[in-house]
Amino acid sequence: MSASGTGTAPSAPPEPSEPSAPAPSRSPMALPWWSAGDTNAFFGLTFNVLVNVLVLTGLLIGVVGLGTHDVYHTVLPALGIELLVGNVYYTYLARRLARREGRSDVTAMPYGPSVPHMFIVTFVIMLPTYLSTKNPVRAWESGLAWAFVIGVIVLIGAFVGPYVRRWTPRAALLGTLAGISVAFISMRPAGQMWEAGWIALPVLVIILIGFFTDLKLPGNIPIGLAALLVGTAIGWIGGFMEPADVGSAVHDIALGVPTLQFHLLFQGLSHIGPLLATAIPLGIYNFTEGMTNVESAAVAGDEYNLRSVLLADGTGAVVGAALGSPFPPAVYIGHPGWKAAGGRTSYSMGTGVVVAALCFSGMFGLLGALLPMPAIVPILLYIGLLIGAQAFQAVPRAHAAAVMIAIIPNVASWAQGQMADVLSAVGYQTVDFASDAKLIPPSGGSGGVVPESALVNAGVIYKGLLTLGEGAVLVGLILGAIVVFLIDRQFHKAAAYCAAGAALSFVGLIHGAKVGWDMNGQMALGYLFAGLVCVGFHFRDRRKAAGAAGATGAAGEVGAVQAADGTAEAATA
Repeated sequence: MSASGTGTAPSAPPEPSEPSAPAPSRSPMALPWWSAGDTNAFFGLTFNVLVNVLVLTGLLIGVVGLGTHDVYHTVLPALGIELLVGNVYYTYLARRLARREGRSDVTAMPYGPSVPHMFIVTFVIMLPTYLSTKNPVRAWESGLAWAFVIGVIVLIGAFVGPYVRRWTPRAALLGTLAGISVAFISMRPAGQMWEAGWIALPVLVIILIGFFTDLKLPGNIPIGLAALLVGTAIGWIGGFMEPADVGSAVHDIALGVPTLQFHLLFQGLSHIGPLLATAIPLGIYNFTEGMTNVESAAVAGDEYNLRSVLLADGTGAVVGAALGSPFPPAVYIGHPGWKAAGGRTSYSMGTGVVVAALCFSGMFGLLGALLPMPAIVPILLYIGLLIGAQAFQAVPRAHAAAVMIAIIPNVASWAQGQMADVLSAVGYQTVDFASDAKLIPPSGGSGGVVPESALVNAGVIYKGLLTLGEGAVLVGLILGAIVVFLIDRQFHKAAAYCAAGAALSFVGLIHGAKVGWDMNGQMALGYLFAGLVCVGFHFRDRRKAAGAAGATGAAGEVGAVQAADGTAEAATA
């Protein structure tokens, strides 16, 4: 029988053949450890992580009041271990993926301290503890316990995340990631840049030309290094930097060896109850962000195992807390950017080694005195541009509205946070949402109460932004998924996500200040009512489809009868 299914003459029996030689064993693919693109990506990611470590160092010393000895000899060495082990592990995952798929263009996932969590653990966990106890070590203990719980939740999420990723549309995943990128990765660096635009703008232009075009610098100088050198030269020549700061920073250089800090961690865990209200939703935030970053890498061509990524992030947070770091690590936003810059499997490992060495040696104070911040932060804005662009480029055009609505909750969270910081800076600690509250001015620089009515009269939508921004990553996923399914007329799936939004609102994981029972019943009702609307449209579509099928069937029967009559008339004739 031939391939076409028609009969043919029987073929002659096959002639005896020589015994086949054994197939040659396939040698493993030769995968270089370093490439020119790795150098570019290494400088970019290293400067990114350096900025974040400099910021968290300043937060611990300037906000929490922790002594420089504890910061440089315990916290930073612990962070160095997190980043070294994590980045080496991600290099291993990248090389394993490259060999499995037989290609050399795989890019490792970037890794570093989680930027949103740096500010959350400082201002939401450690600072209130410090203000109530006047003890920076007690505040440090609470931060360690909080980071430990974050890590445990991410480890649990490693077994839940793959299913959430499978059921959530790409526009929702990438849209909420773009929201994080716009609000928390781009806005602060942009503000820092425009405080000294004469330094930052030339740096940004060099980065954009180097990473968005194929132009090379003379001698193949890495773009990131060239941009930093130019910005640093402008800053020093223009008088932006203080030479005296360099001398004082030299005194902080000292070798710090990571040691276990179980006594601090266990002391913090003994008072963990009040911390769970933020640790649980932010742990979910962490594994959700990791999930969206894996989706972003998949769109760029590198399909990583989500469970392996989340297990690494959760383990890093747990180990870091045991060693004394209250800052959970995370796989970073920006894989497509480093891939576009030429990064392959080892740039991330290089960053981990260099940053760990700087953490162990206490060099971050000196780096902060040598490098102008406006010369470093433009790389973060570049990453923000890449992630925002990818969210629109990698989804169907019809889903662009879903990307936009997924962005909005993170922007709301950022805006409300800025308002809260301003109120706190002038001594107002509380916003009273009772309409008849009176304005209580601050006494001694703290304790003032701002009624919501005063903000409303000034045109400030504080309460709405606060509600929308609580649990922003999850809110973005829920709203983005609902809009995708509405656009695709899959109303039953939209209703399912409305039900999820109602449940999450009711327990406070979204739109709530803390986790509990009936944390935001009104928002839960809103999602339920929206779900009922979706269910109504679902059954409407089913009735219309059934009616159309019935009409088609009736037309077919009439046609058959007419054809039969015509055949009978022809036979009679």
